[in-house]
Amino acid sequence: MLMSVATGLAVAGNYFAQPLLDLIGRELGVGPSAAALVVTAAQGGYALGLILLVPLGDLVERRRLAMCLYAATAVFLLVSATAVNGTVLLAGTALTALTSVGAQVVVPFAATLAAPAERGRVVGTVMTGLMLGLLLARTASGALSELGGWRTVYWVNALLMVLMAVLLRVCLPRLGGDGERRSYLGLLRSTVAMFRYEPLLRWRSGIAALSLASFSVLWTALTFLLAGSPYEWSESAIGLFGLAGAVGALTAMVAGRLADRGFVQIVTGAGTVLLTASWLALAAGARSLIWLLVGVIVLDLAHQAVLNSSQNVLYALRPEARNRINSAFMTALFVGGAAGSALASAVWALGGWSGVCVLGATLSAGTLVLWGLERVTTGRAAGKSSNTSARDLGRIPATTEGE
Repeated sequence: MLMSVATGLAVAGNYFAQPLLDLIGRELGVGPSAAALVVTAAQGGYALGLILLVPLGDLVERRRLAMCLYAATAVFLLVSATAVNGTVLLAGTALTALTSVGAQVVVPFAATLAAPAERGRVVGTVMTGLMLGLLLARTASGALSELGGWRTVYWVNALLMVLMAVLLRVCLPRLGGDGERRSYLGLLRSTVAMFRYEPLLRWRSGIAALSLASFSVLWTALTFLLAGSPYEWSESAIGLFGLAGAVGALTAMVAGRLADRGFVQIVTGAGTVLLTASWLALAAGARSLIWLLVGVIVLDLAHQAVLNSSQNVLYALRPEARNRINSAFMTALFVGGAAGSALASAVWALGGWSGVCVLGATLSAGTLVLWGLERVTTGRAAGKSSNTSARDLGRIPATTEGE
């Protein structure tokens, strides 16, 4: 539970700005498109941290790495809290996101500590915390901004990150890397090489990237929809929509249990279908709050099912390289998220909510297509549950000295 809370608080700092874009833009003197770049900076910084920092978990002691990343995140949150213009806020947001990948050190940490037969449930529990942090950040930021302004959100999260750093240091066991000697550059080369030698990693990364892109399209554009006609909601009211998304996030534990029972492919397939269908409800939500709520809940449920089932497939490939696999997968995932946020801002300016729904539906349909192609090209090897061994799926050749 500590790891679940810690991951949620770590990623929350990357999403505080979403329901506050109008408010931040007015105070710092930037337009809607420029304000939306805060979201893109967060996801881009997170993707950079995933590829540069998360692989270190296979090289150094993981508890210390997690603690240091959480402490650094607290410092960078203070930069955002004291920002005097849009440039400083963008820098603070990007740096916060860079080090908040401590959450992605904690997730494979939990997978390593779990028994193989319970890995899906354990990963699902920790990922529930992560997704709740991602979604409830909007609710918390809306409420705190009403009480003390948008900067209050960053001050509060900085204090919580300091607390998490201390608790992780005290409560988690020591857990080192894989024992191999390699340079940092060799570690990064090995991480990139995972894409070359693990076909399932390529397929699942593509599916998850499109899924998060669709997810980001919704949550980036939703602020603009709810702030304008016919809704005209306040920042705190917009933030409450995170509660609707949280309902979907709670399915992570269910998806994890199903994966432990061998139904991982069914979970993925159902998730991609629901992800695509959710945009029909969201399109009707332009003027109907009920349909908007239904669409948000179904989309978040579907995204969580796709993500959790993909993690259970991938964490079984190479236990000794779990951080590098997680780094490669999550980098692709959040590049997709950053692209979705950027596309949402541009499409909103050109086509409004209707254009956003077409974009989201297209990205979601892409997950269904990729999943179908994965099933055709990888056959039964891809259909195995999280108990699939690395021997069955093909190993990366032994690394050379220094790698």
